[in-house]
Amino acid sequence: MKNRVFTAGVCQQDLGRLNPDARYEQEREAMYPLCIHPESVTFVAAKSKRLKGPASPNVSSNITFSRMKFIGIIPARYASTRFPGKPLAMIHGKTMIRRVWEQASKAGLDNLVVATDDDRIREHVASFGGKVVMTSPDHPSGTDRCREASNHMDPAPGDHDVLINIQGDEPYLYPEQIRELCDLFGDEQVRIATLAKKVEDAETLHDPNRVKVVTDHAGWALYFSRQAIPYVKGFPTAEWLGEHTFLKHLGVYAFRYDALKAIAALPVSSLEKAESLEQLRWLQNGFRIRVGITAYESAAVDRPEDVKKLQAPGH
Repeated sequence: MKNRVFTAGVCQQDLGRLNPDARYEQEREAMYPLCIHPESVTFVAAKSKRLKGPASPNVSSNITFSRMKFIGIIPARYASTRFPGKPLAMIHGKTMIRRVWEQASKAGLDNLVVATDDDRIREHVASFGGKVVMTSPDHPSGTDRCREASNHMDPAPGDHDVLINIQGDEPYLYPEQIRELCDLFGDEQVRIATLAKKVEDAETLHDPNRVKVVTDHAGWALYFSRQAIPYVKGFPTAEWLGEHTFLKHLGVYAFRYDALKAIAALPVSSLEKAESLEQLRWLQNGFRIRVGITAYESAAVDRPEDVKKLQAPGH
């Protein structure tokens, strides 16, 4: 990871003002240890003095952080149920997988590879100079594909290196999101990290296909759900956004290598089955997930109709 920046102090500009409850806002400003600024992606350490409430995180040194390797892995499966061959779909003259690769390349990672199960994707990625590794077609998730891909890397990742699972269906992803994830690992307690963004509209809040997340004051995930969480008692659902700040999960993950190996060996959990969300398996087994708040969100391609939208004038 290039140009890592550390800044002492507590960020009060972005996160606190998201919540309409002024008292809670003040508490959040005082205790939230991490803040991502859209204008300048920077790791922000909490104040060194102990604050009331949750203890400040044990932040690793600049030297330790600089020695980490940050490795991006783009899972690219050909046999998608809703959109077969999706990675090779053309968007404004380039394939989707090439656009994802080019955007991710701007994040300044130490290494970047595509993990695929199909020779057509492998040959195409190699044709534009990308790195690619072949993986099994039987993986149930992108996380499992990332785990296998890590086995084929030379040199192999170290246990404290960070692997980023970059969504292969977001052709216009923001490199800033990847940098934001990497910055979260300046805290040595973080082994798994992801991003969330403030919910802006009621349709998103109540859409079961848009996963929501709640966190504690320190930014650790408490739960992910397809339902709107938390439930706002005493108000009709149409008024919930005015009474609470809701967060939608963006679905991009980063893992220290030792954590990735551990979670890949876990069996499917009851909560995961109920919500069909693999991150609940990790929470249910005691793994903590740090959630960074971002201002960036890129459009995902799930169906052929989504490509047509991206091809429309103005995109």
